[in-house]
Amino acid sequence: MAGCAARAPPGSEARLSLATFLLGASVLALPLLTRAGLQGRTGLALYVAGLNALLLLLYRPPRYQIAIRACFLGFVFGCGVLLSFSQSSWNHFGWYVCSLSLFHYSEYLVTAVNNPKSLSLDSFLLNHSLEYTVAALSSWIEFTLENIFWPELKQITWLSATGLLMVVFGECLRKAAMFTAGSNFNHVVQNEKSDTHTLVTSGVYAWFRHPSYVGWFYWSIGTQVMLCNPICGVVYALTVWRFFRDRTEEEEVSLIHFFGEDYLEYKKRVPTGLPFIKGVKVDL
Repeated sequence: MAGCAARAPPGSEARLSLATFLLGASVLALPLLTRAGLQGRTGLALYVAGLNALLLLLYRPPRYQIAIRACFLGFVFGCGVLLSFSQSSWNHFGWYVCSLSLFHYSEYLVTAVNNPKSLSLDSFLLNHSLEYTVAALSSWIEFTLENIFWPELKQITWLSATGLLMVVFGECLRKAAMFTAGSNFNHVVQNEKSDTHTLVTSGVYAWFRHPSYVGWFYWSIGTQVMLCNPICGVVYALTVWRFFRDRTEEEEVSLIHFFGEDYLEYKKRVPTGLPFIKGVKVDL
């Protein structure tokens, strides 16, 4: 796992990532350059080259690896905003691009603020898994093909707005779970209990046993509702449901081992929050 420098001052990775994310998002100013006489593609190429040159000048590894990822996500976010306000059938795809880039960046930022000991480049979740990458690519392909052959399908604004609300709800719930759990939150299921590991049952954990999974569940399905992708919408729903069913069972085996009766009592009181998923079965 690629990590950040251990001797970096506390909070420096968060500040670095935020500064470079905003730097990338400054692509929002690109239309001003095109009005000044630069051609669109030429201006974009010069802008990207200039950004990379600036980052290479300012940072050395491992800070450059953080900066280039955060800047890339900021750039994608800015492009998504521009696309969202375009007068084309791609404007809802712009909503999706903003949601996707903000999700990945905020995963790193919240981890940097909330649990810096577990922070690494993997906290961006850009290399989450092959399955995740294939799923994302599939949704882009479906949107493109349907936008070419059935463009009216991609202009159902009320449906895209519903998807956007699902995405916002899922994102807020997941980040609330990360902040509430604090140092107990980790992107990797833990099989050994650390000295600081405690059972969190307050805040959003009083509503759901697995609020971060609930948030991600509705976020991922919401992205496909936002894109009006009927095929990926169904496939995503079935796939993420199965993934989180297996993930919650795996995690709860460890949690029962860590906390014993305390977790079993908590399990009786509070649902998982995921539809038709009850967690690991316990024989008493």
